Amino acid sequence: MTIYDELVARGLIAQVTDEKEIKELINSGKAVFYIGFDPTADSLHVGHFMALCLMKRLQMAGNKPIALLGGGTGMIGDPSGRTDMRTMMTPETIQHNIDCFKVQMSRFIDFSEGKALMVNNADWLMKLNYVELLREVGAHFSVNNMLRAECYKQRMERGLSFLEFNYMIMQSYDFYMLYQKYGCNLQFGGDDQWSNMLGGTELIRRKLGKDAYAMTITLLLNSEGKKMGKTQSGAVWLDPKKTTPYEFYQYWRNIGDADVLKCLRMLTFLPLEQIDEMDKWEGSQLNTAKEILAYELTSLVHGEEEAKKAQESARALFGGGGDDANMPQVELTAADFAERNPDILALLVKAGLCGSRSDARQNVVQGGVTVDGETVKDPRKEFTKDEIGDGILIRRGKKKYCRIVVGE
Repeated sequence: MTIYDELVARGLIAQVTDEKEIKELINSGKAVFYIGFDPTADSLHVGHFMALCLMKRLQMAGNKPIALLGGGTGMIGDPSGRTDMRTMMTPETIQHNIDCFKVQMSRFIDFSEGKALMVNNADWLMKLNYVELLREVGAHFSVNNMLRAECYKQRMERGLSFLEFNYMIMQSYDFYMLYQKYGCNLQFGGDDQWSNMLGGTELIRRKLGKDAYAMTITLLLNSEGKKMGKTQSGAVWLDPKKTTPYEFYQYWRNIGDADVLKCLRMLTFLPLEQIDEMDKWEGSQLNTAKEILAYELTSLVHGEEEAKKAQESARALFGGGGDDANMPQVELTAADFAERNPDILALLVKAGLCGSRSDARQNVVQGGVTVDGETVKDPRKEFTKDEIGDGILIRRGKKKYCRIVVGE
């Protein structure tokens, strides 16, 4: 199976232009391709992780990735998939986020000896002369065509700023510059980026001639990542300070039955033959598949040692044996006992399992809170230091839990 055929079999490719040429480039290891990352936070999240897995997979097949950091486009904000305008970031915030991205990306992609590049589009976008841009680039874009693009259509009713309207032109210009500066001949992105990416391919061919060797491919990848990267409590980050390895493991361990095989194909490096065998699994076997998924992805992001710790803790929590030492833990101090013993509502808030005492009260009254396996029904229930002892396990629902201990 060729690498292109494998991408198809893993469910990654949604649309392509010039499929024959793209196959030849990728299969021969001659693709110099880029994926863009706008620095909207100080950590990459699960959606980015999916893109990084693709870059790693193609790099292993001999192709050259370019990780494009959006120091310039981040000043505007991508309107794709948005119902309102993004909060504008300061240059200092953007640079801080970029520095964080660089460290995390280097754990996935081999940037040594020119095997991959990390580039910041601020290097050219921030130097542009506006009138020159209008003449050299704007003349090649049809406003009618731009307004038909899905990324703009969904914003027209709520309002689209002229600032955001320029995003497609700037992203297209990125591809044009990467093509000229680094020989980038292929761009990847989520299916919500299709219009922007077509703009880049078209710009290169209009500016440099129809024979310019630039092509486009879109994936189910990024749009799936945006869905999977969000939970009810927020984003799933790759930074262990924002999402611990245990929480990361549990996120994948708790994924829906319908998604587990899809994620195994798209995100892990397990052989397709092994994953295809799992297609026959049913019932409790699906839980085994989820464990495999969670372990493989946690190992990729946080290392094998952290993956083993997370798996042991998860098995301890759910009665399968194992060590619970790496479970999320909150330590109570003397201040927590200063006026009186903390009640169950205080513990739920302290552990981050509920956002407020009223939220905690509602969960207790509805029977959704347990302590060491016993349901707590009285919201006034207090806990002494002796009752907490070496630690108690407090759970809200099936998937939120924390160990409470008393500090020395």
